[in-house]
Amino acid sequence: MRQRLIAGNWKMNGTGIDLGEVAKFKGLSIPANLTAVVCPPSTLIHRMSELLSEFAIETGGQDCHQLEAGAYTGNVSARMLADAGATHCIVGHSERRVGHGESNELVRSKAKACISAGLKTILCVGETEHERLAGRTHQVVGDQLSESIPETANDRNLVVAYEPVWAIGTGRTAERTQIEDAHGFIRSHCSKLLGSRAAENIAIVYGGSVNPKNSAEIFGTRDVDGGLVGGASLNGDDFAAVLNACQD
Repeated sequence: MRQRLIAGNWKMNGTGIDLGEVAKFKGLSIPANLTAVVCPPSTLIHRMSELLSEFAIETGGQDCHQLEAGAYTGNVSARMLADAGATHCIVGHSERRVGHGESNELVRSKAKACISAGLKTILCVGETEHERLAGRTHQVVGDQLSESIPETANDRNLVVAYEPVWAIGTGRTAERTQIEDAHGFIRSHCSKLLGSRAAENIAIVYGGSVNPKNSAEIFGTRDVDGGLVGGASLNGDDFAAVLNACQD
């Protein structure tokens, strides 16, 4: 059975006072085959990791620099995230690819840095609405996978998150048939890149306006092994509900 994963991405939200949401996880039971991760701003990672330890929930970073150290003002390296208590790191999120012009080559370097630092990499891939309407979803996602997955990746240090760009933060969710098609393609393409055994074991999660109302249906879709949760992860009760939906 594949290890499932639910990762909450707080994005640029949250200060110390918001750590109180963690208390809402009290009494939540996380099964052995589900990894739960919260990715707060880097300023909160250390405190968040200490608070979450009693709930068997892990902490992750939202991005990292591709190099270990240097004169890169304002950047945070993968090693720094690990030192602060992170176990995972998101790379290639559409808000980084589009908003910061990050190429597949740069995302690949960041993923390699995460793996080198001992972090499990959550690699995001996905098409824009224009690309989907043009029938290019497989081509775009395939290129992102081929060019963003480093040679050091395997099913133990890599998670793939499919996030159709047109569904991020919009309240729109891909149809179940669209999700199943994309995830099936990702697993097939990963088989070519990583081998059939790794592809079968790798977790492929869905990101795109996941919330307590739609999560059970999404997680019941073939080849969906969890979710990358945005806005719903900012509320402890909502995130707990999504976690519970992944256990049903």
